[in-house]
Amino acid sequence: INVSKKKGEGDVLKDLMRTEGTTKVREALRDYLKALKTEFTLGMILPTKATLGQELAAERKLSGNTMQDSLSPQPLDIVGVKIPTVKILMREIFNSPADELYSIFTTKELVQKFSKCPAVIEAEKGGKLQMFDGCVSGEYAELVPSQRIILKWRCRSWPEEHYATVALNFKDMAAQTELQLECKGVPVSNEDSTRQCWKQQYFEEIRILLQQSQDNME
Repeated sequence: INVSKKKGEGDVLKDLMRTEGTTKVREALRDYLKALKTEFTLGMILPTKATLGQELAAERKLSGNTMQDSLSPQPLDIVGVKIPTVKILMREIFNSPADELYSIFTTKELVQKFSKCPAVIEAEKGGKLQMFDGCVSGEYAELVPSQRIILKWRCRSWPEEHYATVALNFKDMAAQTELQLECKGVPVSNEDSTRQCWKQQYFEEIRILLQQSQDNME
């Protein structure tokens, strides 16, 4: 409601609102409430006790079917959202004992050295992981020192909230270590880029870091 008045007409306005104004406002509110009730109840059919019982029975039946469906086997390579995925297997030999190679994946300073970027490394169960300026992120799911690391791992370009499961197994061979990588749940369209990521941005850079460490020791 917009009201305007000239100076000195305050009393006239007050009298108008007490008489005709009050009536007009009440009429407007009554029409508004009537229209509101009509629109709200338009098309609504309230269920009777009989129809309500039928609906509950149908819901129970549907819930039962849903529960049975959820117990049926699902493809193991599908993690997160339902998209076609593949499993990547890689094996690499490093000229390093297993404990040293393990520490490169779990020590923030060493991760930042080989990745050449600031990183978030919380090497404990449930700890966060973020590398390569946020292009790679995830979470540590399991850590067995010098033996195994399991990660929830994803690239930023993947579908939102979709993670792969990465298992890194360290096999000690005296002065060398065989690293076995299993990456399950990689989107089919990202298979090659994910393989290249591990090959070039992880393994090749780690080899360079290890070589530099050996050269410094000599």
